[in-house]
Amino acid sequence: MKKKVLSVLLSTAMIASMLVGCGGGSDTPAAPAADSGASQDTADSGEAAAPAASGDVEEITWMFWDDLNATEDLISIGYRETVERFNKDYEGQYHVNVVTTNLEEYYPKLNALVAAGETPDCFIVSPGPNLDVYVEPGVAADLSSYLKADGWMDTFNGGEGAFSQQTYDGKIYAVPLNIAAACVFYNTEMFANAGITTMPTDWQGMLDACEKLQAAGYTPLTISAGTAWCLSMLAGYLCDSEGVDTAALDAGTASWLDSNVVNATNKLVEISQYFQPTAAGDTNDVATANFYNEEAAMLIQGSWAIAQINGSNPDFESKCGVFAFPGTDGRVIAKSDSLAMSANTSHPDAVIAFMKYFTDDTAQKYTAEVGGKIPVTTVEYDASKAPAQLAYVMDVFGNAKSTFGFYNESLATTEAGSTFDDTMVSIYLGTPVEDGLASLEDWYKNNIWNK
Repeated sequence: MKKKVLSVLLSTAMIASMLVGCGGGSDTPAAPAADSGASQDTADSGEAAAPAASGDVEEITWMFWDDLNATEDLISIGYRETVERFNKDYEGQYHVNVVTTNLEEYYPKLNALVAAGETPDCFIVSPGPNLDVYVEPGVAADLSSYLKADGWMDTFNGGEGAFSQQTYDGKIYAVPLNIAAACVFYNTEMFANAGITTMPTDWQGMLDACEKLQAAGYTPLTISAGTAWCLSMLAGYLCDSEGVDTAALDAGTASWLDSNVVNATNKLVEISQYFQPTAAGDTNDVATANFYNEEAAMLIQGSWAIAQINGSNPDFESKCGVFAFPGTDGRVIAKSDSLAMSANTSHPDAVIAFMKYFTDDTAQKYTAEVGGKIPVTTVEYDASKAPAQLAYVMDVFGNAKSTFGFYNESLATTEAGSTFDDTMVSIYLGTPVEDGLASLEDWYKNNIWNK
């Protein structure tokens, strides 16, 4: 099924290369064309983290979804330090040049490079369909032998099990860098002022908290509908709490018009009355800034936001609490950033050496102690140095009965995920629930079920 959709989309990847300068776009990728070779001439499309080397040095490129020189995000700063450390340690042998962009433009620009035969030697990607589209056409390299060759795999928590989301047909195509869980971040001071003494554990409790916060003069919830996956993350939690089965939807044995999907979407509309007035146009960065600048009481976001919150407003850490999204029966959205290697890179040894720097003890300790994300390796870290929010997230994650992924990374194809995202935004903006879901149903009939 995926391959049929993919084969049609491969012909459109060249169009992306012509549009890449227009900006905008979703953070969910369109399918790329097959890689015809890695190029070493792509560093000018972003800022390099260090001066280019010369002579017989093996030059590689890495593409990332944040500006490493301008960022305040603590995880991104850690990645910059990893690049600098690698270039210093391998001076005269290897050198990495960094191609940077922003999250919203990342996949369209990466796909344009793939279509032009200029795939970066190494690139960051999310698991699920966002990785599928690079695996199926042969763009991403099989990393299995590299991971098993010298015990590298054994350093990961769970060994080979740590790569379940990066494995296709028994082969591993990406290396996870960290683990993040989607939670509700809240302003403890605002909650106290609103008289909220216990955190919501069910949907009515969530609505009651929003009502109390609004009555106390606060904006209860900041969210981005301008960056569609942020809104659909909330919609995904609501769908899961209603027992929606994505596998059944993909197989056509369930319908987008079933009562549980309708109920979940009605809940999205119900809680939207508590969003900030500018939610329709706010980007993810703006919505998150609303929270750490104390313009809203809650933010539903992945724990990667800890690095952004604490990097932008360190003084806010003491007011930032975390609780599990209510009503999901112990299920938590979880994901990891991952690194893939071009199947046609001319410098696989250099790329693998570079990848290992992201999972060594130095980088993984930073991930926890500074960035506030859950490490993927067995590294020991000082919990007393870590952001306070990490302990809360670890508690949420530790008490989770199971995990599931973003809907835009879990449905049949990336296009299905993107269509779900866009449908949720459309309904938030005023499309009647039944009309929006009927449109999504029609899209599935035409692009998934009848293919």
